[in-house]
Amino acid sequence: MNLFDLTGKKAIVTGGTRGLGYGMAEGLMEAGAEVVIFGSSEKVHDVAAGLCHKGLKCHGIAVDLGDSAARAAAFDEAVKSLGGLDILVNCAGIQRRHKSEEFPLNDLADVMNVNFTACFELCQMAAREFIAKEKPGKIINISSMLAFFGGMTVPAYAASKGAVTQMTKAFCNEWASKGINVNCIAPGYMDTEMNTALTDPANPRFAEITNRIPARRWGTPDDMKGTVVFLASPASDYLNGAVIPVDGGYLVK
Repeated sequence: MNLFDLTGKKAIVTGGTRGLGYGMAEGLMEAGAEVVIFGSSEKVHDVAAGLCHKGLKCHGIAVDLGDSAARAAAFDEAVKSLGGLDILVNCAGIQRRHKSEEFPLNDLADVMNVNFTACFELCQMAAREFIAKEKPGKIINISSMLAFFGGMTVPAYAASKGAVTQMTKAFCNEWASKGINVNCIAPGYMDTEMNTALTDPANPRFAEITNRIPARRWGTPDDMKGTVVFLASPASDYLNGAVIPVDGGYLVK
């Protein structure tokens, strides 16, 4: 038996149109899963079509994850189009940068709503689906290095990812006995659109961060594929409530 085979599995990946979400969605499909990606604009349909052109099974749904009713409707649409659900990956997130003493409360509310509250509700929806069908399921939440330390000018993002991490552990305590695995991936410094302010070589923090990474490079969306496939597959059936850093060794240096 191939412990990492996802053939026939049905998955939802939020934030799947670009960056880490795209890489993980592609990795799940390459392992055999059929995936619905959520995106914030109609671009999601073009991205899904591009993945289908590669011979993968993908559907796209445009949704404002900051709206509770919209995310519930998108979840229901996704499950219906897939014909069920086995895997949920909560990757969608937004970032706002300000000095901490000047951080606007409306930006705090926006970040917490998309990064934490939407994740919380989608976890609940997936768990109810698994429990009602009396079937096992995999929930994979995307945390961050900032769940371990605070960062600079991103207090809302750090707070949201700390909340996602602790929420994952709490959900595990109640759902593990029902056959639901709830785990976190904590990406390190990744070369994605969200980090363009840091990946500019003119920024002194770029060299500072790179020199601390034992792998001597920033991560890419492809670096997320193996871990998400592992957590979505039978290979991780006895792993629950874990937070797995994918950071090139940054955290331990």
